[in-house]
Amino acid sequence: MTQETATLYDDIRALLDEPPGPEQGAFLARLEHTLTDGYAHALSLEAERVRLEKRMGELAGGQHAEPGDSAEELATVARRLSDAGAELTRLRRVLERLRARARDLRAA
Repeated sequence: MTQETATLYDDIRALLDEPPGPEQGAFLARLEHTLTDGYAHALSLEAERVRLEKRMGELAGGQHAEPGDSAEELATVARRLSDAGAELTRLRRVLERLRARARDLRAA
């Protein structure tokens, strides 16, 4: 996990735990900004997954330079693809909770 991703999760946790307080508009603005950052990160993870899936297809199809290298790279790509998928699932879950919090605040 990068420092940027860790900071995003820290911001989301803080917003989920923090009471809105008297400045509900400012709190909602922070929440919306963090949602936007989270969705941007989710799109980045999706793009990474697509790129990795394409590379796996190339490797599986024999489009590589060295046979020995391809097995190692295929394992690395498969691991990175799995990691990106798990991270995307985790991020979507916390973003859903944050989105629900924003919806509740708007309705209040």
